[in-house]
Amino acid sequence: MPGGRLTQAERQQIATGLADGLAYAEIARGLDRPTSTITREVMRNGGPTNYRADLAHRATQQRTHRRRHATQQGSKALPQPYGRDAEAVRDYQETLTTVYMTSGLPKMMARVLGCLYTTDTGSLTASELAGRLQVSPASISKAITFLESQDLVRRERDERRRERYVVDDDLWYQAMLRSARANDQFIETARQGVGVLGHGTPAATRLENAARFLDFVSEALIRAAEQGREVLYTRTETTPDSTATPRTEGA
Repeated sequence: MPGGRLTQAERQQIATGLADGLAYAEIARGLDRPTSTITREVMRNGGPTNYRADLAHRATQQRTHRRRHATQQGSKALPQPYGRDAEAVRDYQETLTTVYMTSGLPKMMARVLGCLYTTDTGSLTASELAGRLQVSPASISKAITFLESQDLVRRERDERRRERYVVDDDLWYQAMLRSARANDQFIETARQGVGVLGHGTPAATRLENAARFLDFVSEALIRAAEQGREVLYTRTETTPDSTATPRTEGA
């Protein structure tokens, strides 16, 4: 599998493929590149509707120049615990950020979430996030406000009274419940429409079917989240014979 940076010609092929409505995987096969490379390239340069090969190539050159300049100034990747490869961690963080962006998160929000999830503590201050991501505190504040509204991060105060932004297991549960209940307003409004449009009419039947479907899916999702919550509090322990056994906290 070929490595190295994308060339300008390859970026032009990506732009052509997007214009033709090709999927990322199909574009990747044409370039003999991993699908993740194409996805990351497109999402960090405007998305599928705004991607331009010339601008993407120029932006990459500028990022490379900034990294080289930082290295010349003595800036190094943050030291990693557990013997991790710092470059591999940084690359993985970019991949995780791309996945968040593909799922619908704006770029800065995705970068903050990716940064938090790749720390062992699962929490950072605004200044720590700004330093790691090389962005302004205002950008961090805006991203955190959005992520908090989606139940994807939470705030807490440490012993020094500093505000920290945290990701933990329970946030997945809360976010799942929020997602399930996001349909409630549509379900209620759809059923109001049935009375207005008249029971049995095509329009009313369409709305009633949509309401029943979403109601069923939402209830099933909430039940699954409640049942699966135990998974979030199950830790894996290593036994003397090197086999892993689950243990529920408090058991």
